[in-house]
Amino acid sequence: MDTKRLVQEKYGAAAREVKQSGSVACCGDPALRCCDPVTTNLYDEAQKSGLPANAVLASLGCGNPTALAQLKQGETVLDLGSGGGIDVLLSAKRVGPTGKAYGLDMTDDMLALARENQRQAGVENVEFLKGEIEAIPLPDNSVDVIISNCVINLSADKDRVLREAFRVLKPGGRFAVSDVVVRGEVPEEVRKSMLLWVGCVAGALEEQEYRSKLERAGFCCVSMEPTRVYSVEDSRSFLVEAGIDVDAIGAQIEGKFMSAFVRAEKPSAGCCPPGCCN
Repeated sequence: MDTKRLVQEKYGAAAREVKQSGSVACCGDPALRCCDPVTTNLYDEAQKSGLPANAVLASLGCGNPTALAQLKQGETVLDLGSGGGIDVLLSAKRVGPTGKAYGLDMTDDMLALARENQRQAGVENVEFLKGEIEAIPLPDNSVDVIISNCVINLSADKDRVLREAFRVLKPGGRFAVSDVVVRGEVPEEVRKSMLLWVGCVAGALEEQEYRSKLERAGFCCVSMEPTRVYSVEDSRSFLVEAGIDVDAIGAQIEGKFMSAFVRAEKPSAGCCPPGCCN
């Protein structure tokens, strides 16, 4: 089974479990073990208040992009891989009634859950779109800010994702995503594990490679802000469940994986990339 199909099936199952039982499906499924420690305690109580419980339960991200993206009233925001919709709903509040928040997801069950969460929250300036992050169904130069929460690392064609993000951003638009990033090399057996790919780890880009891909797509002002750095003990449980001898490779993965807030900009018209960062 290819990566895209596996991601779609596993995250669809997570959405169905949340709707049916009100529990977080991934924490019982080794293929979605980005629950703990990656996905825990990302949103404070003030942010969660007023949101449907299922929007919070279905959050399988690794950060809180809405807290760091500095969204402004009247802006148009696009969330790549919007899942249960928590970041879309939070963004809609920040951009206000004159702004708009789009959520893009390829999984029917997640879209259904997100739309129900939108209905319960009574938020009108939101639209959930079905599609793939490698082929965003929006016109060129139509979005002020792109956010995403631990989704780009799941794509098998990250270059295409970043080119699409650049295309739909307006000149001067901002790329502001939370993602799992690798510092240095990691063992090949981790990279090859499909369970860990769907669990947000094995598909993660190395830090410098991520920067290079963003710059090749046309972005400038690239920066990465670590938000959580994971130890061997943090990841022991899901690595063991994936059949990896943690003690044998511990020194090679200690502190290598981190959640990071990745920022970049689409150059403004007439602005060359170096000047955009001044």
